[in-house]
Amino acid sequence: MNVVISLLLYLVDLSSLTVAAHTDSIWGAAWTSADTTLSISADGSIKQWSAATGQPHPANASFPPPHTLGLVSLSVAPDARYAIYNSIEGLTSLWDLTTGEVTAKFESYVRSSDDAEPSWSVSLNPKGDTYATTGGSGNVLVRSAQTANFGERLATLSSGRHKFGMHCSHSPDGKRIAMSSETGQIYIFDIESSSLATTYTSHAMSVRSLAWSPDSTLLLSASDDKHLVLHDVRSSPGGTVASFSGHSSWVLSVDISPDGRLGLSGSSDKSIKVWDIGARAAVSTIQDTGEVWSVSWRPKLAGPGSVGAFVSGGEDGTVRWWRGAGGGAA
Repeated sequence: MNVVISLLLYLVDLSSLTVAAHTDSIWGAAWTSADTTLSISADGSIKQWSAATGQPHPANASFPPPHTLGLVSLSVAPDARYAIYNSIEGLTSLWDLTTGEVTAKFESYVRSSDDAEPSWSVSLNPKGDTYATTGGSGNVLVRSAQTANFGERLATLSSGRHKFGMHCSHSPDGKRIAMSSETGQIYIFDIESSSLATTYTSHAMSVRSLAWSPDSTLLLSASDDKHLVLHDVRSSPGGTVASFSGHSSWVLSVDISPDGRLGLSGSSDKSIKVWDIGARAAVSTIQDTGEVWSVSWRPKLAGPGSVGAFVSGGEDGTVRWWRGAGGGAA
C-alpha cells in the first residue's frame, strides 16, 4: 500500500494533454478501450479525442452536429465501436465510432404513444444489443440498441417508487443494472429475470453517479450528501462495505480502476480524489478550476509500478488527462 500512496501523492496534470474542448460545462467524459476519450457538454456537442495527443480523433474528424440542448448522459461499448448519448429532454443517439456516423436516434419524450417516457441517464449493455434508461418515472427501461428498431421498449424494471432516476449502469458482466434515485436509494435489477434484486438506502440525498468493479461484485456510489459508499452486491440485505468521506460538497462522478484497487471521484467542491479501496482512505486530492462533473479511469491495466491514468471534465469545458508522476506515460 505504501508504494501506491507514494505514487499517488505525485499525480500530475499532463499540460500537453489538456484541451479546451467545449464552450460550456462538460457533463460526461469516458476514456475508451481504443485509448480515445469521448466528451459531452452542456453546449450540446459530443466529441472524440486522442488520449495520446489531445487532438480530435480521428484527425480532421467531423463530429455530430451540436444538439440545441445540453447532453447529459454518455455510455461507450467495451470494444469502443459504439457510444450512446442522451440530451436533456430525452433524445437518445447511437454513434458508430468506427465510421463517425450517427446511425440511429430515439425521441423518448414524444407522447404520441403510451411508450413515451423521457430518458435522463442511459447505459449500453456490454453485449451491445440493448441499452437501459432511467428518468422521471423512477423505473429502468430496457430498449433495443439495434439500428432497425432502436429505442423500442423491451422491458420495464420497476423500482416500486416514483422518484426521479438519476443514473443507471450495467455491470460489466451484463447480468445486472444498477439505478440510483433523487432521494438516495440504489436499486439492483437482475436482467435475466427482469426483477428487483436488492435495494440500498445508503445515502441521505440524491445519488448522481455509480461505478461497478471490473468483476461486477462491488458498486461504488456518489451522492449529494458528500459521501461515497461501497456496496457488495453479493450480500443481501444491506451490502454496505465502506463509506468514504472527504469532499466538502456534492460528489458528482465516480469510477473504479480496471484492477479494482482504486476509486476516483469528482465533486462540486472543485476537487478530484483518488481513493485506496482496501485502505478505505483518500490517497490523493487534486484541486481543479471548477466543479468536476465527470471522471473516468483508463480502462487498460496499468503497468508494473504505475497507478494508471484517468481523464476529467467539468465546469470550465476542459478535458484533462492525468497520470502518476512515477508511472510512465499515460
